[in-house]
Amino acid sequence: MGPVPVSAPVTLFTFDRADEAEWDVVNDGVMGGRSAGFVAVDQGALRFTGTLVTQGGGFTSVRARRAVDLTGQLGIEMRVRGSGRQFQVELDDGTRAYGRTVSRRAPFATSAEWIVVRVPFSALRSTIFGREVNAPVIDVARIRGMGLYMADGQDGPFRLEVDYVRSYGAGDE
Repeated sequence: MGPVPVSAPVTLFTFDRADEAEWDVVNDGVMGGRSAGFVAVDQGALRFTGTLVTQGGGFTSVRARRAVDLTGQLGIEMRVRGSGRQFQVELDDGTRAYGRTVSRRAPFATSAEWIVVRVPFSALRSTIFGREVNAPVIDVARIRGMGLYMADGQDGPFRLEVDYVRSYGAGDE
């Protein structure tokens, strides 16, 4: 066997333009909750802010569509800073089970300083409405979008800024 080809990183978002992608907020009001999330793209970063209320729901999220083939990549890399709370990243490959869309999420930590976080695809857990389900491994060739979630179980304000989102591969370690 010859050498394994190395795939170049794929940039999903750089937030250089406010209209780079349409980010939609989904709050827990869809299930009776009172959390409030807000999103803006400003000064080269995505800003996801708000207040988490655990009673009656306990989540808020932002989501954007982005069709991309991440074949040959190992995971997602993001440059972030935040309020020190734990967030989750979600990748959507369109998989459905039990008549519902399967969510592929993994947690990541933030700090007051800019840090680079890497989330390997192998860390993504398959869930439906927060309950783990047995589903096929994520199809990284069919990514349709991504999301960022605040659902750490702690009431109060939160802040997350994201400078960029891209993939990383074996040659980038």
